[in-house]
Amino acid sequence: MPAHLFDLTGRVALVTGGNKGLGRAMARGLAEAGADIVIASRHEDELQAALAEILAGTGRRGAYCVTDVAVRESVRNLARFALEKMGRVDILINNAGMNAPQAIDAITEQTWDRVVEVNLTSAMLLTRELVPQMKQRRWGRVVHISSIMAQVSKEKRNVYSATKAALIGLARASALDLGPYGITVNCLAPGPFLTDMPMSVLSEAEKQAFADRTALGRWAQPRELVGPALLLCSDAGSYITGQVLFVDGGYLAR
Repeated sequence: MPAHLFDLTGRVALVTGGNKGLGRAMARGLAEAGADIVIASRHEDELQAALAEILAGTGRRGAYCVTDVAVRESVRNLARFALEKMGRVDILINNAGMNAPQAIDAITEQTWDRVVEVNLTSAMLLTRELVPQMKQRRWGRVVHISSIMAQVSKEKRNVYSATKAALIGLARASALDLGPYGITVNCLAPGPFLTDMPMSVLSEAEKQAFADRTALGRWAQPRELVGPALLLCSDAGSYITGQVLFVDGGYLAR
């Protein structure tokens, strides 16, 4: 039966930004497929509640680590915590991200530095810290959460688009480095998903414009990213690497 291709029993997955939105949905999907889970964010109360929801009824193990991915030592501590607590990490989903819209002639260096650290540098650091033990087992999955904003953009999305495009370049190069060890590296690039980030920065008119541009005429629910994530994180996607999977409801087709 093809279902065994998606079976993650015995695997351990680390999902940054796993306290809500896409991260929580993907972590839940991985747990339902059999993986043990580590989630991380800055907010311990949200992590506690999210981990309970992620693990409910799955029989899987889980842990959380309070982490500010804008701080490099905090990211390195997350990697150490996950390995010490769970003994291994087989799947890494670099999902933590932020958006701070500013026009090109108004970008502050503080904003640039923080968005780059959160969206890009943290993904490099976690990947660097965790792939050595994946290489030893000759199996691993790394997924960076990019965005359709890596392919198209919008006013004031300079830093966000730059970092999300950079994740694609990072994934392609890392795929070449790690392919000989059985490790795949890919990007998921979501379109309009109903999460806190776009809801907090878009006007009602902008939200409607995003929905109207998709082929399906609507925003996606976070759960709709689970299937694509399972593909890239399991044996089902064993020959997919260095790629970008756009999950956008047809947004880029128009």
